[in-house]
Amino acid sequence: MNIEISGEDIDELIVTTNKFKKYIDSLEIPGIEQLRSDFDNSKPEIIIEIDRERANREGITTGQIGSEIRTAVLGKEISKYRDGEEQYPIQLRYTETVRKNIDKLMNLKITYRDMTTGLLRQIPLSAVAKVDYTNTYGGIKRKNVKRVITLASNVLSGYNANEINARILISIPAFPHSESTEIKLTGEQEDQQETMGFLSKAMLLSLFFILFIMITQFNSIGKPFIIIIEVIFSVIGVLLGIMIFGMPFSIVMTGMGVVALAGIVVRNGILLVEFTDELIKQGMKTREAIVQAGKTRIMPVLLTATSTILGLIPLAIGFNIDFEGLFVSLSPNIHLGSDISQFFAPLAWTIIFGLSFATFLTLILLPSMYLIMYTGKLKLKRKMRRK
Repeated sequence: MNIEISGEDIDELIVTTNKFKKYIDSLEIPGIEQLRSDFDNSKPEIIIEIDRERANREGITTGQIGSEIRTAVLGKEISKYRDGEEQYPIQLRYTETVRKNIDKLMNLKITYRDMTTGLLRQIPLSAVAKVDYTNTYGGIKRKNVKRVITLASNVLSGYNANEINARILISIPAFPHSESTEIKLTGEQEDQQETMGFLSKAMLLSLFFILFIMITQFNSIGKPFIIIIEVIFSVIGVLLGIMIFGMPFSIVMTGMGVVALAGIVVRNGILLVEFTDELIKQGMKTREAIVQAGKTRIMPVLLTATSTILGLIPLAIGFNIDFEGLFVSLSPNIHLGSDISQFFAPLAWTIIFGLSFATFLTLILLPSMYLIMYTGKLKLKRKMRRK
């Protein structure tokens, strides 16, 4: 779980972050291991303050002093070493014993040419500068131009991060803070929202293309519409299955499963509607055609649904076989569960639950809706004739 607190004023941001951290701790939300801030405001710092008046009297500039300190600590490239076609820079700097000793560093000799006399002169750094020890910020992060401090924590085993984030989200409005400071949940919560948004768009786009293709095939709006309703209702089966068996809801894989489920459900619906239309073209009455189509197509629908479900069960339960060991040493090493199965199991269970429920809808709900649509058209035509 991640909580980002952003604002312009860094001092106000630090105070708000500390208060909010104490506020969340006071709520005693179970499952939060320990909130930690990524902001370090006690980083030790050594400041070398230059006496500009003394430096001017000596005939040396602050740029020269800074360059000497940089060369002493970080080094300066004085040449390059060539090995074939490769070149390696040669850095010159003070030894480690001098670089890490501030007293010795302050005694380094600054060599320069006096512009008045033209002579080379040397003065120690301590003659034109002094050392000040202080604390400063370890680093200030920015996001969308604003300064940001992040509070983060791991979630203890046995607890759900979504439930914890939901409780924190409800608690944020009750926390008093200035309008210039923004508090929002990021991390997994933000990723889940982006994923849900993407999958929702993908689902709507797929339904649109399915509807468009079926309209061109049936030359009708009503028949594709009842098939699309069947797809929407099949999602109820997915949610019921997850609730009944107490399975975790994976946004990515469950969402992909729902999108894949739409294609399977539509195929069964098209088979039933198309066969009903064919019987009506042969001169059979609509009600009789619907009943006959259901009787005739019940076995293909059940067989396709059953074969798909049985084919997905090994993936859902993580059924693994070592085929190399089976053919080489007749040792298949069969076992259940794996890291891959934990990733793909929500996808498989989504299609299994949805398809089981959608098969019932295809055989019962779809013929009923077809008949309702037909009788509705007849009533509408009779009203139009009366007018």
